[in-house]
Amino acid sequence: MRLEAMAVRMPDVADHPNRVPFTGVLTRVDEPSTRPPAGARGHRVVLTRAAALAALPSLLGMAVDYAPSWDGHDARRKCGIITHADVEGPRLTVAGYLFAKDFPEVGRQMRQCLPGSMGMSWELADAHVEDMRAEIWTLTRATFTGAAILLREKAAYRDTSFEVAGHRPASPPPALCREPRAEPVYAAARRSVRSARALFINPQRRKEEAWNPRPAKFGQAK
Repeated sequence: MRLEAMAVRMPDVADHPNRVPFTGVLTRVDEPSTRPPAGARGHRVVLTRAAALAALPSLLGMAVDYAPSWDGHDARRKCGIITHADVEGPRLTVAGYLFAKDFPEVGRQMRQCLPGSMGMSWELADAHVEDMRAEIWTLTRATFTGAAILLREKAAYRDTSFEVAGHRPASPPPALCREPRAEPVYAAARRSVRSARALFINPQRRKEEAWNPRPAKFGQAK
């Protein structure tokens, strides 16, 4: 097993009310995403190990954010900071601190949800794609601009995680964290119309961050 790590040293402050440690699996390397992330034009993607290692420095000091519905990104709700990033085997893991006093709703969600129900999703810029004609895009270069905390089932990679130190799930969990139930077709249609209207009114709301992919240049390290 090969381990690569990078970290920013933070001074120890006992019982800091606004600094609660978290750990998470941000993504998988050298493996296709479960679903296409927004910005990939309908393509599933593979982040190469080489690209992930090269991009580790760009993760440090970046924020984690969340959307109130826990199904996407909201870059204006920066509720924590990443201070540590590893690539261990197929997993890119992160650690850092939540601003727990400033964002109590995040801690409340962690306490209420079932174990393993929360995940993460990366935010990228300057993504280079090896072959944009391929069915699955291979990212050979990228810059991390942050990450989002969201329900694991809503992430582009299903095999992600997010955990906050010392938080235990409630029993029973609230409706947001339970397994989704089947709904009538007409109810789903109404919900789709409402979602489309919300996206038109508020363009900041999105499932995944757009990352402006472009073809890799000749001679670029892969």
